[in-house]
Amino acid sequence: MPPENAGPAVETLVSIVESATDERFAEWDGGTTTFGRETPPTPSARVPDLLADAGSLVGVVPRLDGALLNTLRDRDTDLTAVVVVTGRAREQLTGATRLAARSVLEQRDVTVYAHDGDSPVGVVLVDERVLVGLFDENGLAAALITDAPAVRTWGVTTCKRYRKASEPLFE
Repeated sequence: MPPENAGPAVETLVSIVESATDERFAEWDGGTTTFGRETPPTPSARVPDLLADAGSLVGVVPRLDGALLNTLRDRDTDLTAVVVVTGRAREQLTGATRLAARSVLEQRDVTVYAHDGDSPVGVVLVDERVLVGLFDENGLAAALITDAPAVRTWGVTTCKRYRKASEPLFE
């Protein structure tokens, strides 16, 4: 189980990851931090710090959170990044608001692929850690970041599976 008083979104996220990895939260080796909207700072507010020193980022995201785009735009260092967008994130890059988000991604040389599916869960490999987020109608509701091998292995497999089933978004 996640820490006490973690909130329902964190509990849901942990349950999803436990099911996907077939391993209980208490069994995850390595450091794991969970955070939800119930306890400031919000998950979106924590994203910039989590990505600040990252050298590589590979992920599958159902939303392009403003904090993620701003962090990419404002970085002083290069970042190797491959992102598969699904659901609303795909719509953001192909719909009416595409120019602003696309500009940031192209400026930072982020390779973007589009997947036809959708999911409430985003998975982002950040160097040797994995960031897993649960999205709802209001954005990023909960997240966890860990270097637990079982979760990282699941994250790598998930990113590869989505990448194989996607097409380049920008040619």
